[in-house]
Amino acid sequence: MENDNLKFKTEELKDFLFEANQNGYAGEGVEISPERFGFKEIEYKKGNWCFRDSYAGYFFAPGQEVVYYKNELIWAMAYAGGMDFSLHGDQNFASQTFDFLKKALLAMDKEKPFRGPEKFKEGDYRYESSVSGEEKDFFGEEKFIIKRN
Repeated sequence: MENDNLKFKTEELKDFLFEANQNGYAGEGVEISPERFGFKEIEYKKGNWCFRDSYAGYFFAPGQEVVYYKNELIWAMAYAGGMDFSLHGDQNFASQTFDFLKKALLAMDKEKPFRGPEKFKEGDYRYESSVSGEEKDFFGEEKFIIKRN
């Protein structure tokens, strides 16, 4: 579908989202100066496209991803996630979990470039994602299942 005002196709947006996510948080993207206090931001640019992932927190981490095309905001996604409160403060476990999350996010489906794949497993870690809708309007939910000794 073509947007008459900005002249891009939905498929181009999907392709850019996939590439930007591969080069963002999960792909060890480069942090930039944040626009909001207390946040970290990662930006990826290519041609007329700009992706920015902005998040705060550690054990609970809300965030937002936005895409600009020709300096116009055309797409946004908000997310929030965190660990069970009993795990707050466990830096080692959090670090292992974030390493696993990055692997899951890098395995995202190119047709649904929002978060990770429907299922991803490594060792005792399992990731599941459910997305309904399409890139213009969707709802997703993800969860981790982790066996701890």
